[in-house]
Amino acid sequence: MKKSPASPARRLARLKRALLVLAIAAVIVAGVLYAKSEQIVLGAEAYIFGYPLVMMDVTRVNAALTLGPENHLRRVRQFPDANSRDVVRLNVDTLYTTAFMDMAKGPWVFEMAANDQRYELMPFMDAWTNVFAAPGTRNTGTAGGRFLLAGPGWQGSVPEGLTLVRSPTRIVWLLGRTQTNGAADYPAVHRLQDGLTLRTLAAWQAGQFEPLPAWQPAAVKPAPPVLQMQAMSVENFFARLAVLLVDNPPAAADGPMVVKLARIGVAPGQPPDWGVLDRWGVSLGRWIANWTVARELKKPRDLVRGWSTPPSMLGNYGTYYNTRAVVAMVGLGANLPADATYPNTRVDAAGQALNGRHRYRLHFNAGELPPVNAFWSVTAYGADDFLIDNPLHRHALGDRDSLVFNPDGSLDLHVQAEPPDGNRKNNWLPVKADEPFLLNARLYWPKPSALDGTWGMPAVERID
Repeated sequence: MKKSPASPARRLARLKRALLVLAIAAVIVAGVLYAKSEQIVLGAEAYIFGYPLVMMDVTRVNAALTLGPENHLRRVRQFPDANSRDVVRLNVDTLYTTAFMDMAKGPWVFEMAANDQRYELMPFMDAWTNVFAAPGTRNTGTAGGRFLLAGPGWQGSVPEGLTLVRSPTRIVWLLGRTQTNGAADYPAVHRLQDGLTLRTLAAWQAGQFEPLPAWQPAAVKPAPPVLQMQAMSVENFFARLAVLLVDNPPAAADGPMVVKLARIGVAPGQPPDWGVLDRWGVSLGRWIANWTVARELKKPRDLVRGWSTPPSMLGNYGTYYNTRAVVAMVGLGANLPADATYPNTRVDAAGQALNGRHRYRLHFNAGELPPVNAFWSVTAYGADDFLIDNPLHRHALGDRDSLVFNPDGSLDLHVQAEPPDGNRKNNWLPVKADEPFLLNARLYWPKPSALDGTWGMPAVERID
């Protein structure tokens, strides 16, 4: 039997009850938000503060599964390709020589053979992503060197012939780079890489090299570290942070943040033990932090002709926690600006987002190429910050390529999905049709004008 429709009075009564329930729920939610506002705010701050340390550890574990065992140099013998997902914004200018080191198993002796053939840079980062030493062409010249890498608690004597370099944390990451002028340059660079060695102090004193342990890459390649971080639960994130804090202590200037961590139940060696509401509050704080970072990354900020130049504290962050976290998210392993600076852009001269449905030109006037003591390049990345697949397997252009200059000495780089006509193909940087992308310039050993803002990258001109 068909029900008769409710009367207007009954419908109004139902509506009032529903509105009352919603009002009560809103009051409860508002009360919970007020009661847990401290956890929300501190959760956001603590997540931003601890992100680089946890990211560094995730990258360390990932490298042991994909590149090779810890405490041994991994000499990367070829450029990454569009399938490489270990670290965002990998360069195709240098071959990496890298190692994660456990300073509790050291100290370690790192030796660099003399090298006057190619620019090289061997930065050592602590667990918080600060560069605490950067031997190489700029800092130590071409004669090479021998360095004793010791952890924060090591108290031994430094043997003659070694220069002490002390790490403030147990985890250390060497992310060395040797200038490589294309694939044809691999043999020469491989010989230079072989002049880099790492061994324990005891092995060095005995004149021995420890054999590389048996190792095979993981049968199933793990997800990129940045995706692992996104998938990590808030409990696992802060539990991992608490463990890492034991041997990778914050700097003295981080004292106020250590106090804030304690207020949400996180301390060195002490993972949080949260109730439901505390967990909810910190989780909301983490979500707000991620949302805020993502929003800020999309905003044009301090742009000069559409390009953003990383801040001067890169690689030596102090208490600039927001900057440190953002760099860990989009470019883990950044150098000191004096060694390399990385202008980047996602927009054209009109402020419109770069997209492969259009054609673009990057024009350098005569005499206005990037001012460097070493070399420069411009690399294209997809919206995911990884290299773009293309038939030429060409991901960057720079001063070591066979670029064709205009009659007046100026230079045009063509950034587009389809190849340009004639000899302009030499100057073609491919991108994907109808897909957003970004450009990342790299200036190795930049001259002062590139660091003080006297010189800047030209705007990216849309030509169709």
